[in-house]
Amino acid sequence: MDEAKAVVHVVEDDDSVRTAVVRLLRTAGFQAQPYASAAEFLLVAGENAGGCMVLDVGLPGMSGIELHAALAKRRDCSVVFLTGRGDVQMSVRAMKDGAVDFLDKPVKRELLLDAVTRAVERDVANRERRGRATELRARYEQLTERERQVFRLVAEGRLNKQIADVVGASLRTVKSHRARVMEKMQATTAADLVRAADELNRLGLH
Repeated sequence: MDEAKAVVHVVEDDDSVRTAVVRLLRTAGFQAQPYASAAEFLLVAGENAGGCMVLDVGLPGMSGIELHAALAKRRDCSVVFLTGRGDVQMSVRAMKDGAVDFLDKPVKRELLLDAVTRAVERDVANRERRGRATELRARYEQLTERERQVFRLVAEGRLNKQIADVVGASLRTVKSHRARVMEKMQATTAADLVRAADELNRLGLH
């Protein structure tokens, strides 16, 4: 992970806190971007902004909790919450909604840096997972309808002869289809196809 390239969106309405957090993160090697409100964040960065967030709970207008909930509906959102008012129920809700941590202000330097590091790592993992899913989807869309049928049957553990019986084709034709499926899906073994099929099922594509 290249922390110098990791974007951390700091959404905090207290000028002094925001300035201090941004300075700390930049000194630690993060690329920190400040915002004074949820509205400013949405206007400047947008709902699909990459990176993770350090997010104040008690923002004016749309609260930090509300902003997190809105963003989480569109994408994985890696967030560290800051609050000046210790609220156990709010903390539990935030963690259930996927927050990385929930820290009381004034926050200790070590705690904040540790939480942000974990948030960045989660964001990187999320982006890598989305990238793999995009690549897998693109490979699957290259398959013809017959190749998709063969793919499903291979993933179910069917042998070539069994597949030939199901699709009503010769063994030679099935082997040809299977070879093209392996090539298009960039698989080297049947186990690779099974894993790809499982992932496509999770994406609702297979």
